[in-house]
Order: sequence, then C-alpha cells, then structure tokens
Amino acid sequence: MMSEWYQALTEKEKETLRLIVRGHDAKSMARHLGLSVHTINERLRDARRKMAVSSSREAARLLFDREHEPPHSLADMALRDAGDGTPGAQGDQRPRHWSPAWIAGGVFAMSLFLAALALALSPVAETQSPVASRPVLAPAVPETEVVQSARSWLALVDAHDWNESWRETGSAFRALNTAATWSSLSEQVRTPLGAATERTLASQEELPAPPRGYQVVKFRTSFAAKPDTMETVTLERDGKAWRVVGYIIG
Repeated sequence: MMSEWYQALTEKEKETLRLIVRGHDAKSMARHLGLSVHTINERLRDARRKMAVSSSREAARLLFDREHEPPHSLADMALRDAGDGTPGAQGDQRPRHWSPAWIAGGVFAMSLFLAALALALSPVAETQSPVASRPVLAPAVPETEVVQSARSWLALVDAHDWNESWRETGSAFRALNTAATWSSLSEQVRTPLGAATERTLASQEELPAPPRGYQVVKFRTSFAAKPDTMETVTLERDGKAWRVVGYIIG
C-alpha cells in the first residue's frame, strides 16, 4: 500500500526525491547536500526499490502526490507531519513543519511544473503554434478573491504571456526560477496543450504552513490537446494581493 512505502522511505531518501521535484539532477543534488553523486544514486536506487518503480522521476512524483493530497484523517495528517529534520544513524522520525521552500519555492518551473508535467504528462509534440488570443473562462457563480486571483494568473498563462505571468508570481517562486527558465519550460510543456476551452472550480482549501499559510485552488480544465485535466494553483498572501507560488497540471 502507498502508506507502507511512504513509511519505509527514510527522511534522507524523501529529501533526495523532493530535490528532483525542485528540478535538481544527481550532480546538483550532490552539491546541494554536500554528498557524492554515488551516495545520491544509492539513495535513489533504494527509494525506487521500496516504491517498486523503475524511474526516480516517477518515485518523486508519487512522493509529491502523497505529501500534497488532502489529509482524510488524523492518521493521514500525522503521517504527513513525520520528521523533516536531519535523521540520525537510525533514521529518526522527528516532527516537522511544512517548509515554505518545499511548498512554494520553485513550485512551478523547475519544481511543481516538473513534478506535474515532466513527471506526470507524457511528452507532447512541440510543433503546434501558440494560442493567439486570451480565452475568457468566466466562473458560473461568485468566487472568492483567492480563486479570482488564480483565474487571473491562469489567463496570463493561457495567453502565453510568460513574462507577465512570471512577474505576477510570489517572491519565493521568483527567487528560485528566472523569467528565462519559466519561459523556456512553459514553451516546452504548456504550449503543446493548446487552448484552455473550459475551466471549472473543483475545490479550494487552506494549507497551514509557515510563514503565513497557503491557499490551494483546484480547477478541472479542458485543453484542446488534453481534456479533463486537473490544474492545482497554490497561492500565498503578499501584502493585499494573492500571489501564485505553485502550479500543477496533471
């Protein structure tokens, strides 16, 4: 069962898989953690074995899905809150808090974008031309300020306005992802999906986490090349505005 492999993973293995979601490869993970590439590869191999998958990216995606699914019980919530500190020789499981860098930093380009797209979506041809017009996808009923902010940002993405959509993200996002990185990855992954023809609000929930918590908004969206897709937008309060710090398509 999923909970069994999650409990079987050590915190070091989880840490390594989370770095894949943030866009790291084995060499950059080794530099980031001050370890050898051999040690990183050993961690990934052990994680793949415990999770019964053949790909480290698939393992990272599964871990991401497990740690970001809404908790259905106190037991699930307790499992999520398993330790994130530096484990000792026996792999201690000390209580932790959500790290804003994990939830927000680089949450789309080179992180959530990679988690949901490079890890979850199958490759799509890149020869299709971008959408020229910005679709107007109006909600059927009044929605919260958070949902409206998410829709406004998605409209920029739908219009392939990569620079403006990058400028409208939160500071944690921009700190880890340059405008050039965001534009390049968006062209590779978002453009082939084509126009967003319908976008319906699925849910909105609060994710308590330091420093101020996050709002997670989910839409069911139909793209020209991929109907019935779930979009997840994570937002953080920035002064009087809500800024996007995470985006998943998958």
